[in-house]
Amino acid sequence: MLRIHNNLTRQKAPFEPIDPSDVRVYVCGMTVYDMCHIGHARVLVVFDVVYRYLCHLYGKDHVTYVRNITDIDDKIIARANENHEPIDSLTGRYIAEMHKDIEALGVLPPSKEPRATRFMQDIIDMIQALVEKGYAYTASNGDVYYDVSKFTHYGQLSGKNPEDLRAGERIAVDEAKDDPLDFVLWKAAKPDEPNWESPWGPGRPGWHIECSAMSTQCLGNHFDIHGGGLDLQFPHHENEIAQSEAATGEPFVNVWMHNGFVRVDEEKMSKSLGNFFTIREVTAAYDPEVLRYFILTSHYRSPLNYSDVHLENAKGALTTLYTALRGIQTVNTPVDESDPHVQQFHAAMQDDFNTSLALSVLFELAREINRQRDSNPAAASYQAAVLRQLAGLLGLLERDPEAYLRGGPVASGLSDEQIEALIAKRTEARQNRDWGLSDQIRDELQSQAIVLEDGPTGTTWRRE
Repeated sequence: MLRIHNNLTRQKAPFEPIDPSDVRVYVCGMTVYDMCHIGHARVLVVFDVVYRYLCHLYGKDHVTYVRNITDIDDKIIARANENHEPIDSLTGRYIAEMHKDIEALGVLPPSKEPRATRFMQDIIDMIQALVEKGYAYTASNGDVYYDVSKFTHYGQLSGKNPEDLRAGERIAVDEAKDDPLDFVLWKAAKPDEPNWESPWGPGRPGWHIECSAMSTQCLGNHFDIHGGGLDLQFPHHENEIAQSEAATGEPFVNVWMHNGFVRVDEEKMSKSLGNFFTIREVTAAYDPEVLRYFILTSHYRSPLNYSDVHLENAKGALTTLYTALRGIQTVNTPVDESDPHVQQFHAAMQDDFNTSLALSVLFELAREINRQRDSNPAAASYQAAVLRQLAGLLGLLERDPEAYLRGGPVASGLSDEQIEALIAKRTEARQNRDWGLSDQIRDELQSQAIVLEDGPTGTTWRRE
């Protein structure tokens, strides 16, 4: 049985969906005002694996995965003004770039991808419900605030005590809220900002209410899993619980999942520190599948330390797995679910999605394939099929091995055909015992980042 660590209860427990025929998951997606960075990559990959594995357990038609897009907030408005461009132009451009990164990382499309600006009436309706129930009030500056003091369970997700929080908070000069912990639901319109009509006058929503409205509209008032980065646990997710449960009168989410932070060489990633990397920058130097593999080497709740050394290690590991699959046919090979490797893999994944342990099973399979490749081709083919199937649940090894191994950076300028011609020339030299020419060609290719591997059936090659 799948067991998930629930940040709401702070313990691991069996996952019991509300309705096994419709498992419902919501993950906070991107705020689209800039290129996605490696922190975003971790959220995307982690919850893509959660989605894939839930589909494996319950069937793809029985899992609804919602990942939203925040397309209106302070940062978006500031960037659009800075660029002197319309907000729709800015967000549309970065949504398109985000989708390119998502596709490169092998992340499956969610079942639904709601955008905040397309749920404005639902947002307004939820705020109205909170006002009518006494959980929200209109301040003197025209903003609408949520009254945290009215929600008795505030702090249950983050473990924070409201009184302790109040002691460290101050109300800003331009705010008119009653309590330092109260948060904005609706912001009164300001000059040169986009706005929508509402019962409280023209304005726009606060960030927290957007997710509550989108999630409940797409998945219902009460659903199974809510996920996102650990940085969202407080205040964003804490506020989501407060406003959603107050508005609907129902429990909001059963299981809360948060992936750990990404650090760069053991330091927090920050533009000010100069250690900030976008997905596009990383994938210009490494195959996107290498980045995906690297993300899965750590348990999703643990910190992930990004460095060139770790990326190189991931590249080498992924190359090892693809090399094991090279030259082996696995078409329509049935996989025995009682196979020890299959059981070990699922035991790892069902223990709170332990991808690092699951990856170790893939390497055991690769060793078996290499051991039996020549002596028992049928067994090697079966193990390759198992490797393919299990890796696919992680979104790995879904390409043709030759395409991956020969698809590195073509810095040498040599085409596949030119490389093959040089290898043929080297093979002829070896047959003629012209070892000098043979070594010269190998060295020439090696200088161009082409690695040759001689075997019983001939010479194969890959790009470094």
